[in-house]
Amino acid sequence: MKVFAFINQKGGVGKTTLTINLARALSLKGQRVLIVDFDPQANAGSGLGVRVTREESIYQALVEEECQSKIREIASCLYLLPSSIDLVGLELELANLERREFVLKDLLELCTYQGKPLLSFFDFIFIDSPPSLSLITVNILTASQGVVIPLQCEYYALEGLSLLVRTVRKIKDTFNPDLRLFGMVLMMFDPRNRLTMEIAEEARKHFKWILFDTVIPKSIRVSEAQSFGKSVLDYEPHHKVSESFKNLAEEFLARLQNTELALKSIENE
Repeated sequence: MKVFAFINQKGGVGKTTLTINLARALSLKGQRVLIVDFDPQANAGSGLGVRVTREESIYQALVEEECQSKIREIASCLYLLPSSIDLVGLELELANLERREFVLKDLLELCTYQGKPLLSFFDFIFIDSPPSLSLITVNILTASQGVVIPLQCEYYALEGLSLLVRTVRKIKDTFNPDLRLFGMVLMMFDPRNRLTMEIAEEARKHFKWILFDTVIPKSIRVSEAQSFGKSVLDYEPHHKVSESFKNLAEEFLARLQNTELALKSIENE
């Protein structure tokens, strides 16, 4: 399992923050991570200090069926395939295609980097998604093996999660039998806030089976880092938020190992 979708149809929940900083934490451990920004807002790119033209984005990669020249090396072991606003019109362009749900999957399987297939060169591919359940989202889920859901510790946060889980299961049944709900992360966690604790308790009650133990605390440092085009781990490496992402990376790798061992055990039965 190496291709992960970071998804929540609600905006402002910390989805791009989670994608960028977990990827950076893993890259600091020597894991090669490619962030694929498949959101027309292109926040993953701007959050890493990258702004591109249409010709340099994943939109053009889809047109040319080629990724090599579009991938940017951000830091050691951290790479980005950036997005652009042109992705807004993609759904209309895909509408009449026979394999419209598989366009992103086909691209990732077709493309190479430094002479190797993307799925061989990179240890992980993280796909940042738009805040919606659309054809773009279907493409992301069809291309992925694991789903990671950020959960904002604020009012209305739990609304829509059941729909999201049902959508993931529907994509699994329809287009992608390898798809699995891999994890859920509590974002913007403030233990002094009563509502935060209530949301966390509800999440543990209903989603304990995928909830990570590590929580990401609420901090202005995250927004400051993004304004400078950096991950928070590069902006302030010893801050509590950075330490939380490092802990999450450890938990992510441990869960992945346990999942793969369980899958091998099932296959051998």
